[in-house]
Amino acid sequence: MPIADKDVIYEDNHLLAVNKRAGYLVQADPGGDEPLEEMVNSYLTQKYNKPNGAFVGVVHRLDRPVSGLILFAKTSKGLERMQHLFKEREIQKTYWAVVRKPPKEPEGNLVHWLSRDRMKNITKAHAEEAPGRVRAELGYRVLGTLDGYYLVEVYPITGRTHQIRVQLSSMGCPIVGDHKYGYPRGSLRRSICLHAKKLSFIHPIKKEPIELQASLPRDGFWDRFEVFNGK
Repeated sequence: MPIADKDVIYEDNHLLAVNKRAGYLVQADPGGDEPLEEMVNSYLTQKYNKPNGAFVGVVHRLDRPVSGLILFAKTSKGLERMQHLFKEREIQKTYWAVVRKPPKEPEGNLVHWLSRDRMKNITKAHAEEAPGRVRAELGYRVLGTLDGYYLVEVYPITGRTHQIRVQLSSMGCPIVGDHKYGYPRGSLRRSICLHAKKLSFIHPIKKEPIELQASLPRDGFWDRFEVFNGK
């Protein structure tokens, strides 16, 4: 399904922010499914009547089963400068995750050393530094509980592959639907209950503060957690 105006959160001359649906790839893989990158290209090509296609730069990524806010660049200048902001950790990222088992502490900070098995596409969290491992850090706080589920707000400081998923699982709180990282059963909809909710940064070209937010999926499950907005 192509993206539409309702999926677009923000747009200017250099950037486009989209509310990604769970199950969408960001970039192409050998599976052959149309990635979000190509959907954005088609959207911009049609909207601005560009016969040779639009420039679309991937600034950062979200895992396929994750929903929420993702940024694309519409110019090479925007791409280079936004990638620099992410690399220098000058972007404040906020995610919402739903778990069944609450953390022992209602808020805290997690630091692990991650190793990656690329063949199995899985990341492992370790307590000790070792060759081949990268440091991962995030903060979290429990926003509340509803119908036996717990809503956790997560603030990743680093941006490692599968970081939030494996770090929450490492403290006994796997994300609902994330069978790969310890939840008892997976989702039939290629989704897990992890949503990229907010990005805050200084626009690298306009030099203005930007805060973008992605609304929760309307899927019959996430809707109930709307009550926690504003907390």
